[in-house]
This record gives sequence, C-alpha cells and structure tokens, in this order.
Amino acid sequence: MCIKFRRIWALCLSVLLVSVAAAEEAKKPIVASDLLKIKTLGQIDISPDGRRVVFVVTSMDKNEEGEYRYDHHLWMLDLEKMTPPIQLTFGERSDSSPVWAPDSSRIAFVRTHQDKPQVWILPLQGGEAYRVTESEFGAFAPQWSPGGEKLLFSAFIPDWAVEGEPTWKYERPGRTWRDAPNWKKMEQDKKKSEEQKADTEGEAEENPVKADPDGTPEEIRAWLAKNASQGDPNVITRTNFQDELQLQAGMGFLHLFICSAEADAQATQLTGGTQSFYGADWSPDGRRIVCSSLKYTIHPDRVMDGDLWILRADGSQAQLLLDWQGYMLNYPLFSPDGRKLLFMAADQKDPVYALRQLVTMDLAGKKPRPLTFAFDRSVSAYCWSTDGDDVYFVAPDQGDFPLFRVPASGGDVQIVVGGDKGVREFDVSSEKLVYALTEVKNPFEMYTCDIDGKNSRQITSFNSEWIKEKELVFPEEKWLERSDGRRIQYWVMPPVGRKPGKTYPLSVEIHGGPSAMWGPGEFSMWHEFQLLASRGYGVVYCNPRGSGGYGYDFKKANYRDWGVGPGDDILAVTSEMENLDWVDPERLVVTGGSYAGYMTAWLVTQDHRFKAAVAQRGVYEISVFFGESNAYRLVPTHYGGYPWEEEARKFLDANSPLTFVENIQTPLLIIHADRDLRAGVIQSEILYRSLKILKRPVEYVRYPQEGHELSRSGNPKRRMDRLNRIIEFFDRFVR
Repeated sequence: MCIKFRRIWALCLSVLLVSVAAAEEAKKPIVASDLLKIKTLGQIDISPDGRRVVFVVTSMDKNEEGEYRYDHHLWMLDLEKMTPPIQLTFGERSDSSPVWAPDSSRIAFVRTHQDKPQVWILPLQGGEAYRVTESEFGAFAPQWSPGGEKLLFSAFIPDWAVEGEPTWKYERPGRTWRDAPNWKKMEQDKKKSEEQKADTEGEAEENPVKADPDGTPEEIRAWLAKNASQGDPNVITRTNFQDELQLQAGMGFLHLFICSAEADAQATQLTGGTQSFYGADWSPDGRRIVCSSLKYTIHPDRVMDGDLWILRADGSQAQLLLDWQGYMLNYPLFSPDGRKLLFMAADQKDPVYALRQLVTMDLAGKKPRPLTFAFDRSVSAYCWSTDGDDVYFVAPDQGDFPLFRVPASGGDVQIVVGGDKGVREFDVSSEKLVYALTEVKNPFEMYTCDIDGKNSRQITSFNSEWIKEKELVFPEEKWLERSDGRRIQYWVMPPVGRKPGKTYPLSVEIHGGPSAMWGPGEFSMWHEFQLLASRGYGVVYCNPRGSGGYGYDFKKANYRDWGVGPGDDILAVTSEMENLDWVDPERLVVTGGSYAGYMTAWLVTQDHRFKAAVAQRGVYEISVFFGESNAYRLVPTHYGGYPWEEEARKFLDANSPLTFVENIQTPLLIIHADRDLRAGVIQSEILYRSLKILKRPVEYVRYPQEGHELSRSGNPKRRMDRLNRIIEFFDRFVR
C-alpha cells in the first residue's frame, strides 16, 4: 500500500508539475496596451443601513471616432448577499461623488457630460436618474441633509459674479479689484434688464458704458475689458496666475448652496462674498453646517491658511468657529452625536514640510485636542467610526499606505489594514470596512473586513481576471544605511524570465514630489514597473531623503538640497545593485518625472555610469522655475528665499542641473508636455538647446494638449506612446 501510494503520489506530482509548468508557460508578459485594461476604484460610500456600497469605477475606452477617453461610472455591490457588483450608470460621461440618501433609497452624484458638472439623483426603486441642480457655474460635492429633504453642494463662483467688495486691501492703487468696468458683468446685467422689460415696450436697455477703441477714456477701458473677458489678451494681475493647463487671470471663490432633492430644484446660496467656504459637513440634527474658510485681510494669493466656520442650515449667522494660531485647518467632520469635530491641521510655520495631523474639538469648550501629532506621519483620508469612539485614517508609511485607527479620546495608533499594500479610499459602517486596495498582485480591487481589520475578503474582480493571464514580478524590499545614519528603503524587481548566469540591463526609477513616496502600495507606477520587467529590464526604486512616509526629519532632509543629498542616496542604491549577479553594471539607465525629471538631469551632470537617461517634465533651472510654475512656492519654502536674494540664489544655482550642463555626456531624452504649467516647457527647452549647442547626444519629445499629469491622467494613447518611447530609447543604448 505504501509503495503503491508513493508511486501514485509520484505520478500525481509529476502530472501536477507538468500542469503548473504549462500554466506558467501560458502566462503572458505585461504589454503597453494593458494600460487600457486597468480599472481604478474609489469614492466609496456605504449605505446608511449598511447593506450596500456605491463606488466609482474609472476605465479607458474609445469613442465612436476611435479616440481614447476615460469613463467614470457608478457601481453598486450588495454587502449582505455578496453578489457581483452591478453597474448603475453608463455612456460617455463622467459620474462621480456618489452619496446615499439617509433612507438608503436614492443616490445623489455629480454628472459631467458636455457641460458643467451638476448634481443628479438616481432612485433605486426604479426610474431614470434626474438632474437636481442647474447651477450657472456648476455644482459638486453634494451632501444630503440628515432628514433627506435637501442637498448641500458647492460651486466655484468667478470674481466678476461675486457680490460685495473684498475684505482685503487692494494692491493696485487707483484701480478696483475687478479691473472694472467688467464686460461679463455688464453683459449679464444688460441681459437681465432686457428680459425684465421685454413685456413693456420691447425696449432694450443700452449698455451702461459703450465699448469704443477711439472713445473717451471710460469707453476705451470698456473696450479693453471686453477683449480681456474673451481671453484676447489675458490680463494678469495675480500672483497665482497659472492653473494646470491654462492661465487663470481672474479669481474665484467657493460657496455653499442648498436645494430640495427634486428635479430642477431652485438653489439658495448660503455663503457669499470674497472668501471661500469649502469642506462642509451637516450636523447630525440638520441645524448647522461646519466648513473651512478664511476672511482675507491680505490678497488671497498671499495666503495659505484656513479656519473653521459654522453657520445655520439656512445660511444665517455664518461666523468664525476656530482660528488656531499657527495652523491651517481643513475639512471638519461632526462626530455622530454632534458634540465634537474632527479636522485636519498643518503647521503654517513650515507649510511645505509640515505633516497633516488630526485634531478633535469639543464644541462646548472649543479647545482643540491633537490626536495624531505624535504619530510622525502625514494623514490623508479620515472618518469617524459610526459610534464616534474611534477615528480611521490613511497615511503613507515606508512604501505602504495602511489604514490606521486611533481612539477618538486619544491613545496609540493601530494598523487595521497593513502589509505591502495601499489603501486608496475607504468607508466605515457599524460592522464593516470597505476599501479599495492596491497590491503588486493586483493594481486595484475592493475588499471588505470587520471593523478591527479581521476576516478580510476581496469583493470585486475588475482587474483580477486579466491579471491571471499575466506574469508579474514581485519586488524585494531592502534597506541601505548611509554614512550619516539615515536608512534608505528600496525595492528590487528582476526582469521577467531571469536565467541564472545571465546579466540584464537595470532601470533606476526615481519618484517626484520631491516629497512623494514609492513602494508596493503605490498605484501610479504599477504598470510601468511591470512593463519594464517584461521587456527584459531589472527595476530598482527607492525613497531618498526628502521622501514622505518616514517622518518630519527625513522629509525635511532635502532643505536647500534637492541635488547632492537625495542624489547620493539614489547613486548609493545603484551601487548596491551593481553587486547583484544578474545586473550588468555596463547597462544602467535612469528615468523619472517632475522632481524626478530634475533628479535624472542632476544625476547625469554628476555621474557618468548610465548608458541612457530620460528626463520627464522636469525642472532644470530652479530660479526660472519660480517664474514659470504654479508650484513656485517650492522655491522660497525649500530654499529659504527668492532668486533675487543673494543667500537663496547661491543654493538655487548650486542645485540647478543647468549650472552643470557641460558635464552631461549621457545620451538624454527630454520629455515634456505643451500645456504643462507646473514645470513649464521653458525648462525642457533650455536644457535641450544647451545640450544641442554643446553637441551632446540629446533628443526632445513634446506632447500636445497635455499637462503635467500626462503619465497619470493624460490621453491613453499618449501614455502608451510615452512608455514605449522611453523603452525604445533605452534599448538603443543597452541592447
């Protein structure tokens, strides 16, 4: 019996091994077009009765003309039956921000389709979704009143439509804050007057001021204002004059509105004036609304602050609730019993490096109580538990994005969902957690577990099916201690199909920020890393000094030092990789985007070991960056001054790759986007032209109609083009 058993077992084992081998052989490598298969999940909201969850699925597709697009649709899953999720909305449109009505019978959401975003409602007992708002300037962030009769929402009001004069002193003597006369406002007033008098004598009220290029000074000003209102030309009077893809010459303010939950409801504006009200939350009894705001005493572009405000549900008695000196306060949430607030605070004395922390406050005493100040990590998403005893939140931590829990009364922070994972978004019911998770084995899927993190279960399969057919590479975590005592965390991914005794090229991948953080729980590079591995490259990525997820001191370790300190950390990791038996030290390449585009250029000015480099949407002359970027505040906050100040200029020049451009010998591909206003195109032009004049090996690729977010949210075709173009460039020099 034993012998027969052993023979049978040996035979079964042989068959099993053959089957496994066949299965492994059947797996295919990741390819560029797999990008189109990735679906991302977010904006999770559990129904008040705890039975269902609604969420948003983002996918990529082609329209009828064959052009690539993104679709954002609502999906729903039954948490009791655990049946497969069902799709609620369809078509070429963007549906987002779903929130359940208090009775769990309807879902309010924001729909954008060839128009401004508006709030819609989807009844779940049957019937089509219907539009609720018809706001001239759009509507977003809907919230149901506790009774379910009304909806609170926000809208961005341009300066010319805001009533009242500013509360700050205008900085241009002799001119009004709107550079009046404002043509848009005049046209609006004229239209209203014409409509009001249409029933009388058909008279059309004349324009208050005639627009005439040859008229009186007032008429010339009206003519100039009309041209400016059409963006021809853009008249800029602000410090913050750049958006992501276009100029923003004018200002605007966020305001709160309320309407009934009926089709085409008439909305009432709750807040007004020249200050913004945002991040609002209803009190459980529906009588009050708490939000973030600030009454400006200087121009808004010069302010990075926020206070807590409170108002009645009808918009009356809006008043300052908390001005915690030295801290920017944001996104308050009422506790379930309505007695406390939970909100985010960041130290304004060090705004770029400060960690975002959680604070609670008893509304009776109005004394803030720090909740996570000793945690030394920067909080992102957060919420109360349903009983108000705990607070759940996500924070980056050493390459992962765990879900944490801390007692609302104070105490130790505990990991609820951890490991080499990234919790992207989540929601909490009385019994369950539902969260979207990124892992190396799957870029995005939904899970549920008990409120203490136990009994975790995957509940969606949006990416699981196609991932089963793919051969993935799992990174190995490593640490390197530097001479100054800092420990640098990094991850190593060998190429797909690595064979003993054979060596391979290695791609050194660098993160941006500079305070970003990469690791197994980070989603944005999942496809790129797997694609490089499938094309025969080893991959290494690390979190050098200045990265987030390692505490305040580590994050601030790049103050006045974007280049040498972080760059040496990356090169030290690269040197460690050269000792691996499968890495060919003669075939090293390097790439990165944004700050990492800067770092790529910096490294090739300091070191010549790389056979090719690709600098993407980078900054190469930091003093120029101050003038052409919407992120210009990084200059004074990271370097302690402005380009015209001698002390700061010394550090700016010493850290700019352009200062050392003559040292570059490495073949360099420069990638940028035409409409990038975070790292303007002049950065790529100045580096490219300098290298061409120096007769160095350089190529330049510029993508039309794209901004700084090309690699994350740009046109899918251009995203695939970028990936293939990087690898093709590397292949020329290392194959």
